[in-house]
This record gives sequence, structure tokens and C-alpha cells, in this order.
Amino acid sequence: MKSRTLNRIGAMTLLAALATSAGLSAQEHEPTFTTFDAPGATGTAGASINPKGEITGYYIDANRVEHGLLRSPEGKITTFDAPGAGNGPFLGTWPSHINSSGEITGYYFDPNEVGHGFLRAPAGTFITFDAPGAGTGTVEGTYAFSVNPKGAIAGYSTDANFVSHGFLRSPDGTFTIFDAPGAGTDTSQGTFAAAINPAGDIAGSYIDANAVYRGILRAGDGTFTIFDAPPHSPYFLPLSINPAKAITGWYQDPSRLGHGFLRTHDGTFTTFNAPGAVATYAQCINPAGAITGYYLDSSFLAHGFLRAPDGVFTTFDAPGAVETYAQCINPAGAITGYYLDSSFLAHGFLRSPH
Repeated sequence: MKSRTLNRIGAMTLLAALATSAGLSAQEHEPTFTTFDAPGATGTAGASINPKGEITGYYIDANRVEHGLLRSPEGKITTFDAPGAGNGPFLGTWPSHINSSGEITGYYFDPNEVGHGFLRAPAGTFITFDAPGAGTGTVEGTYAFSVNPKGAIAGYSTDANFVSHGFLRSPDGTFTIFDAPGAGTDTSQGTFAAAINPAGDIAGSYIDANAVYRGILRAGDGTFTIFDAPPHSPYFLPLSINPAKAITGWYQDPSRLGHGFLRTHDGTFTTFNAPGAVATYAQCINPAGAITGYYLDSSFLAHGFLRAPDGVFTTFDAPGAVETYAQCINPAGAITGYYLDSSFLAHGFLRSPH
């Protein structure tokens, strides 16, 4: 979750069956792709898409500095930098999520490589923030990952001992710092909040004192539910939660290959792999329960996937892609992410359901 490169880290197409039931041809419901690049970019990525179709993401310039972007539904791209963001290689601004109002959250690295959170209002004004107790050393600091429609933000901070703690930043700017029961307190252990839904339920993970990853659901009232990946999983990342408290993400098996999962509100845990996948990395779930992400084929090349609420898969590649990385899906089933071309340059994409 702290990666600083482009390769870090919906029933949207009910396809021919739905088209037929509606009395329309399958061709009329074929998804369409739009690719986009920020001005001056040597690589562009879509990270999050809201119900309006607004996309936030990031791009890298010729000096290897990261910058934020906002793409309107009409295709206009606005670039931005958080105040205080560093201007050197691998520094800069990383937007993580955009809510239904157009508020964008994420984090930036200052010239000393310390992380700080930000909230960008639809008008373009910024609030920057640091969680209480966040460290001020290299790659310590505050990392914001998700903002809900009310403006509540979830993320985590890393302290001076490199132990991580979850946080909830309320719309009025007050912080609640939390640690999952059993979270470890040694270097690189702790609690990692990844996503927040409209009710304030937070999904994430923690690393215990034995270096075992476990999943968390922190309800809006502050109570915790702990859940686990299949046995012997060395890595477990719940990444997205929808209004029904369904959580998706991925885990590694003992061979270090990824597999997607869906945990429903009643605790049912389903693992899945895209067709033809040797590894599957689920990234995002929408209100209907459609999941998007990417998978690796037998040549370890990445392709996008859509898993419908009934479990049916659609796999896809952006036009001209050698590899496709789907990152987020909105309520209408529109997907954003990025792809690598034959020169392995990254470009953003929008996959519209029709």
C-alpha cells in the first residue's frame, strides 16, 4: 500500500444475456474503452471513479515526479499537486479515492520522503493533515486511502517505530486512532485501514505479533470483526467495502500467488480466480457486488476482469495493451485503471459498460 510507482500497489456488463432480455443486440451493449494521458506524462493511471464518472489518478513526469489528476466525464483532465509535495524522483502526490461529491483523498511525500494525507475539495482547494502520533522519518507519516460521501476518511499512519495504526478522520477534522485487537507492536506490524463505506464501516487488515495478516471490519460504532484468509496465507489484503458491508481484496497462497476473495456481511468467505489465471488480484467492489481487478496469465502478463454479482467473469484488455490493470468500478459498472503498451508505458483507461 506504500508503493510509489505506477505498478503498485457492477453488474457492469451483463453482456449478451442481458441485452437479449432487453430486446437489444449484444453489439449495442458492448463495453467501450477510452484511454487518456495527462499532459506531459510519461505514465498515467486511473485509480478511482465515482458515480458521476469523474476519475482521479496520478501520472509521472519526465523527472519521475508523481502528480494527481482529475478527469471529468467529458474528458477534461485537471492536474494537481498537494501543497508541500516534494518535487524529486519518486516524490509527489498520490490520489487514492474520489467520492460522489468529487472530494479526493490520498497522500503525498514531502522533500524528506515523509507521508502526509490530503483532501482536495471539488473546487480545487486542499486540506493537508497528519494523524496524531504519525512519524516524521523517511516513509513514516500519514496515508489516506478512502473518503465516503460524508467526507469521512480512512487510512493509516506509521509511527516513529514503524508501527502502523488505523485512523478515521471525521468531516470536521477530528481523528480517531485505532488498533485492531491483537495487532502487533513491532516494526512493520500494526493496523492498516483501506476503505470506508457510506455508513462509516471500515475494511482493512492487521499484522499480529507472529507476522500473520488478518482482516478487519470496523463497524461505524467502533466494534471489530476479525476474519482470516485460508490457512497458511502469507499475505492478506482486504481493499474495498460496499454499502452492504461486502469486502473484497486478495490473499497469497503458500506459493506467493494471489487469489481474489469476497466476504459478505454474514461472514461468508468465497475465494475466486479469473479464468486462465495463475494469480488473481481483486481491487474494488461496487454497491451491486460487482468486483473488478486484474489477473496474471501463464506468462505472468496482467489482464482486467469483471466478476458479476452472480460470480460470472468477463475478462478484458484495453486496446493496444500488453498488460491491463483494472483498479476501480463505480455503481454504473464503469471501470478505470491503467494499461501498459508495447513500450511498457502506462496509460489511463475508462471502460464504459456501453
